[in-house]
Amino acid sequence: MTSEHSEQNMPTLPDADLAGKGAIITGSSRGVGADTAGLLAARGAGVVVNYRQKAPRAQKVVAGIEAAGGRAVAVGADVTTAEGRQAMVDAAVQGFGSLDILILNASGGMETSLGEDYAMVLNRDSQVAMLDAALQVMPAGGQVIFVTSHQAHFIDTVPTMDAYVPVAQSKRAGEVALRERIPALQEKGIGFVVVSGDMIEGTITATMLNRAEPGALEARREAAGRLYSVAEFAAEIAAVVGAAGRELPAGHTEYVGGAQDFLAVAGDPDHR
Repeated sequence: MTSEHSEQNMPTLPDADLAGKGAIITGSSRGVGADTAGLLAARGAGVVVNYRQKAPRAQKVVAGIEAAGGRAVAVGADVTTAEGRQAMVDAAVQGFGSLDILILNASGGMETSLGEDYAMVLNRDSQVAMLDAALQVMPAGGQVIFVTSHQAHFIDTVPTMDAYVPVAQSKRAGEVALRERIPALQEKGIGFVVVSGDMIEGTITATMLNRAEPGALEARREAAGRLYSVAEFAAEIAAVVGAAGRELPAGHTEYVGGAQDFLAVAGDPDHR
């Protein structure tokens, strides 16, 4: 089951509907993760803003949330380590009383200095391990959201740019591994949704891909009609958190922008 949003029907989010909830957003010191953190905090959630290296950037996100009356804490933690994953879980429980929302946003793998298997370690193994750490404390009614791209979600049937192939393949492997946990999540009363977006204007990934393959961004923009901004994509992720997300069937894929050409070629790989 899928759906697709456009800017004409951007959701209006209720105020404080997440009051009393604790959330972790991995990779949230900048870009889509940071904007999503601000949106959830504005709805009352206490948010763990996760960063790997850039503490000042994460602290700026937290300061902005607190200035607006929200609650957040910056946690320096590498999602590829057990210590890092546990630090985020502990911060949510100790700082906000519970961990109700886990948004698996951190990704990467285009780095050349972190080893040949880094993409798979980060985008598959660490996503599943982060879920396992969260499940130790998540209550019934909790939600897990995996953020991916169309280029990764459809990689088994739709080719992508050479520079992105390791990321796409490993993110798809991570999504498949997480989907295998859906029955166990359902037993615990925890929802699972995938949010898949096209290339996003202004993100580091889009910039790197355009450098590796000049013209790639413009070509994708032309094929899709337009590309979403960071703020627009964050709003779509936030829109599946809370009551709306709990009404979605387990394993639902929310397609954000430009998925028509992928679906026309491949259909929905998880709901055929």
